[in-house]
Amino acid sequence: MEFNGKAKLEELLNLAISYKASDLHLLNNKPPILRVDGHLRDLPNQPLLSSVMIEKMILPILSPQRLTLLKETRDLDFSFSFSEVRVRANVYYERNSLSASFRLIPKKIPSLEELGVPPIVQSFANYGQGLVLITGPTGHGKSTTLAALIDLILSERNVNVITLEDPIEYVFSHKKGAVSQREVGADVISFARGLRAALREDPDVVMIGEMRDLETIEACLTVAETGHLVFSTLHTNSASQTADRIIDVFLPYEQNQIRQQFASVLLGVVSQRLIPRVNGGRVLACEIMIANNAVRNVIREGKTHQLTNIIATSASEGMITLDKVLAQLVRKGEITMDDALVYCSNPKQFKLSVY
Repeated sequence: MEFNGKAKLEELLNLAISYKASDLHLLNNKPPILRVDGHLRDLPNQPLLSSVMIEKMILPILSPQRLTLLKETRDLDFSFSFSEVRVRANVYYERNSLSASFRLIPKKIPSLEELGVPPIVQSFANYGQGLVLITGPTGHGKSTTLAALIDLILSERNVNVITLEDPIEYVFSHKKGAVSQREVGADVISFARGLRAALREDPDVVMIGEMRDLETIEACLTVAETGHLVFSTLHTNSASQTADRIIDVFLPYEQNQIRQQFASVLLGVVSQRLIPRVNGGRVLACEIMIANNAVRNVIREGKTHQLTNIIATSASEGMITLDKVLAQLVRKGEITMDDALVYCSNPKQFKLSVY
């Protein structure tokens, strides 16, 4: 009986949904793999996949243009709808065999409350201009928090929102506010070009899926500086590291000017992790930095090593360090000490703070 790749992919995606998996991986000479609650597991009762089987699953979902691009670039990002989820796909070659990773994204955008995001983060949706950054490692919910913020703005404010994404993950609806979603590669050539164009599209709010290079970071700062509210994500592990990452991208002679610019536009940084719960599932832990005068001054002066101390001593303004949040979760019995130690910044000090 001939292998039906399209039907097999649909079967695997349905199984991933039933297991509440966040990701599905297809690799040559390995059964299909799921990531559930942050942990990888082979799908039971599934055969080893061959390169031919994977090709038969992947090629039917690629348009002629995407197939041509895949052959040229050897990897490809795209997204599509399936059942009750959106699927973000990355197809790539390894050892000359086609492989794929699928991220499953619920079609319903959760609220900030449902995600467990601290209430202070909602205040970022009310600003008229400035820059808000959601940071953390891959797979820790940055895109979901960002989507919840944009959905809140669309629900409550009469504004024009433009998003630039690679690829589009959550699909927004026009509500009180209007929204245009542009996908890099399909609707616009690059983030930087999309940002330059956005300034001519009368936006109030701009969302950039990821600040991934100098040109995009530079354009983000300019858009925020010219009277727009800008949201984006960055792969950093703390608020202080976020400031360093943005400034260090630039050449040494540019860095002083960028410090001034970044300090003047920054509204806040949310650095988040998804930690395995003791009783299953994952719980969100967020470090919150609000850009008050002290934060702005140390960024301007290049003393970003002082940011953690400012966050730790500014609880009255809604700030909190990741280590303090982790300690609270351990005391409540929601996460284990071992898991907390993986994500805390100073394990020795952390143990003392918990007990």
